[in-house]
Amino acid sequence: MPEFRIHRLKENLRQQFQWAPHASGTTSVKPRDYRADGAVEAPGTYAAWASLQGTERALNVGDLLENGEGQLFICKYVGFEEARWAVPEAQTG
Repeated sequence: MPEFRIHRLKENLRQQFQWAPHASGTTSVKPRDYRADGAVEAPGTYAAWASLQGTERALNVGDLLENGEGQLFICKYVGFEEARWAVPEAQTG
């Protein structure tokens, strides 16, 4: 069964994320805004979400799931959408 690593949005950013307007498409996220919180085994993202519901480890809006291939999925009010780590541009000069 696939394993998904859990990345929790830092609490001080959660309200800001919840009030941001919904945008479809891939969401860019900053690694510094998240903390690792273990993993969960599940056949898919929604199964992982369902298995954690009602527990202390329940996923909240803004949290990420990362599959074994490094693909990120962000939990939003409308479900899961693709995400990617924002990579800062290299400065030349």
